[in-house]
Amino acid sequence: MPQKRDPIQRVADGRDLYDVASWEERTTLDRLATRVYGWLTVGGRWSVIALAVLILAAQFLIVGVAAFQNPLLGVYVLLSVVPAAILVFSVWRMDVTMREPLPMLVGTFVLGFLFAGFASVLNTVLKNVVTVIPAVGMLLFFFVVVGPVEETVKWLAIRLYAYRSEKFDAVIDGAVYGAAAGLGFATIENTIYITQQFLTAANSATLQTALGQAFQTATLRTFAGPGHVIYSAFAGYYLGLAKFNPDNRGPIVVKGLLIAAAIHATYNTVVTYVPQFVPNWNLLTFIGFVLVYDGVFLWILYRKLSRYRDTYHDLGAGQAYEDPFDDLTPAIEYVGDDES
Repeated sequence: MPQKRDPIQRVADGRDLYDVASWEERTTLDRLATRVYGWLTVGGRWSVIALAVLILAAQFLIVGVAAFQNPLLGVYVLLSVVPAAILVFSVWRMDVTMREPLPMLVGTFVLGFLFAGFASVLNTVLKNVVTVIPAVGMLLFFFVVVGPVEETVKWLAIRLYAYRSEKFDAVIDGAVYGAAAGLGFATIENTIYITQQFLTAANSATLQTALGQAFQTATLRTFAGPGHVIYSAFAGYYLGLAKFNPDNRGPIVVKGLLIAAAIHATYNTVVTYVPQFVPNWNLLTFIGFVLVYDGVFLWILYRKLSRYRDTYHDLGAGQAYEDPFDDLTPAIEYVGDDES
């Protein structure tokens, strides 16, 4: 079977498409990604076994989260993910090729929701191991455990479902599915934080007070949740890049995960350490920081997706056909399942 190509690749005519629709080692980060991928492939078999164990453990964790007793908590959770959902819609709209079908987006969202349990298990197990290191323990925890683990499980939500579909037919599709996986992860994470805060407060306070504290937590999570969409959209974009550059697939995937994990871990580090040194750090300060931090990386993501979109239009990639039945059609929205 001939190698599938991204629409831009078909009509590039010698143009440099590095990090747009093709990839090869150029930078220090590229070389690091290649080496890290080499290390990971050695332990691949044991990683699969460990993953199977974590899947089983995750199912039991998620079942316990569903024990809502007050419907208002569900409302808080839904409201807390609205900004993240808006970001997903925005990324979806920027897909200049075929708009991704709703069933695949929902499936990726569900997997992102479920796979969050993997991160919960690993974070819990490894936190007590890493944070005992004096001075830098928590910093290492964010950069070695939290960032890489959480971004990997969101990446896995894309890789195990949408990535395998023929509808995943362009590099930019990876960003769309990455955003959907991030929304799923943010939803379960917000659910856990809000519910735990309510249950903790309810043990020693009135129902009204407990709901008030849950609402405050929901407010914080409203601003924290969109980060998951942004981080995993980066990782997803590079997964899309990897799909159409199979000779360098592994290093490209690792590069995307390194970028997403670094952004994620830096955010965690700042919100953990900086309040200790900034006088009068409060909710408004936190919101201001999140808006600036997420805004910077959202702009970078926008520029990356815009670069793909502009190149797509400049080269007339929507008119490129290699297979009139199975390959990409011009930029239109799916209006139904063509396999039904």
